[in-house]
Amino acid sequence: MDRVLEFIAANPLLVGATLLMAIAVIAIEMQLRARALLEISTAEAVRMINRGATVVDIRDKTRFDAGHVVDAVLMAPADLAKGEEGRIKKKRGVVVICENGSQSYGTVKALRAAGFDGAFSLKGGIGSWQRDNQLLVTGQR
Repeated sequence: MDRVLEFIAANPLLVGATLLMAIAVIAIEMQLRARALLEISTAEAVRMINRGATVVDIRDKTRFDAGHVVDAVLMAPADLAKGEEGRIKKKRGVVVICENGSQSYGTVKALRAAGFDGAFSLKGGIGSWQRDNQLLVTGQR
């Protein structure tokens, strides 16, 4: 034990850097685990949709028109932040879809803060939906 204390006293920068890296790894791991609680797979999204969940697509109109989930509602994240979430029901599940899953995660956090406890982000976004061979419709809704 004396040798450990001697090493720490002789190398404070090395020990400090090691502690900071350990804290950073723990923080990142906790963040990833928290994110996993708000993300769902394509199969889970299909189950939610079959039970009546609302699909909110937050991509731009051009990408939405090029292909979206059946009955999806096109809504910009900024509109949700301004209180437009009134267009969707709090009691129903909500599946938020973006291009790759990163933007929808932030939107789901905002929806959860607004009381939408059943809001989830589609992990991997519309790309994941397509890779899993799920149906997309084109054109305006």
